[in-house]
Amino acid sequence: MEKKPLQSYSAAELSALLKETRQAYDAFQAKQLKLNMARGKPGPEQLDLTMPLLNALPADADPISESGDDCRNYGLLSGITEAKKLFADILGAKPEEMFIGGNSSLELMFACLQIAYVKGIAGCKPWSQQGEVKFLCPVPGYDRHFALTEYFGVEMINIPTDENGPDMALVKQYAEHDESVKGIWCIPVYGNPTGIVYSDDTVRAFAALKPAAKDFRIFWDNAYCIHHITKTPKKPLTINAACEETGNTGIFYQFVSTSKVTFPGAGVAAMNSARANLDELEKHLGIQTIGFDKMNMLRHVRFFGNAENMRAHMEKHREVLAPKFQIVLDMLESEIAPLEIAKWTKPEGGYFVSFDAMKGTAKRIVQLCKEGGVTLTGAGATYPYKNDPDDSNIRIAPTYPVPAELTQAMELFCICVKLAALEQLTK
Repeated sequence: MEKKPLQSYSAAELSALLKETRQAYDAFQAKQLKLNMARGKPGPEQLDLTMPLLNALPADADPISESGDDCRNYGLLSGITEAKKLFADILGAKPEEMFIGGNSSLELMFACLQIAYVKGIAGCKPWSQQGEVKFLCPVPGYDRHFALTEYFGVEMINIPTDENGPDMALVKQYAEHDESVKGIWCIPVYGNPTGIVYSDDTVRAFAALKPAAKDFRIFWDNAYCIHHITKTPKKPLTINAACEETGNTGIFYQFVSTSKVTFPGAGVAAMNSARANLDELEKHLGIQTIGFDKMNMLRHVRFFGNAENMRAHMEKHREVLAPKFQIVLDMLESEIAPLEIAKWTKPEGGYFVSFDAMKGTAKRIVQLCKEGGVTLTGAGATYPYKNDPDDSNIRIAPTYPVPAELTQAMELFCICVKLAALEQLTK
């Protein structure tokens, strides 16, 4: 049958196409696939690229850091000097405003929230003693961000986004006129799941905020800042440079890690903020730990040497990932675009494609995919409280499957998108 906008089909044509699509779906079920695209995990080919890291610190290696400290021993709560320089170069930050943690940037985000909630920051009462506390959440966004604020009982407020980033007029209205608003989640480069890059105007608008709450912080999660799938990536304005212009350098906490650069779960995480913010963080973290894994920090520094080598390493990742993203986009363009029943992002980096199906069909699509043998991120996960008001957004994670499996998974996904839309249109 000719591909044309579904809304232009006659009732008889819709009925015939529904029957045809169900038959295609049944054929996929018979294959008994078991494919998982629920999380944005690096594929085995990417992990293979990092295996030489394990040889970067052999048994006879010099374990002494640039500062003269023995990385095998206690101490250096904020991390080794070499690692601070490496991550500062990646972020466009100052080495003295870096904190090097363990293997997870989420752990550092949790620590910042926990300190604010239990002890208070910037001379303010703990959030737990302030009554109603709110957080701004650009949507669609990262489910683990929302899980962190929900864990502390913080009320989350949806902030719409477009190709430039969050609605900054709305952010300004909330942040500057409501003292109970304590922060905002941000993924400025290749957003999760949208893949958008904040415009320079958006970054400047963040840097110019004058929050009503002294303990308001921008949680600037720069997880994908070097994860390009284009050969000519954008060079966005950094939050550091923008805040230097406004003198508002204490307003943000910036996070990054090598979780998808080297080994997830065995990488290195880092945080960047004004020195006063880091001093406050270290005062509390110093009770929790004497220091993080300095040998792993040293291993990473010895493996990469400098930021340029890390970027070169990520070019190898790009060569693996770009074809996978192309499979997804080509399939959607071929199978879904002519029907005019959905829209999606075309990212130039990151780990996801954000897909907006017909309203009221996302949960059904995810269910159909699961029953057909492909597991996706749960519908609604990209919104606080897992509540997508339109039941429309689905996060597609193309990175883990090999191309042949990804092609199969996307064939099934497109069938499920059509089936869910046809079911709705023929009610």
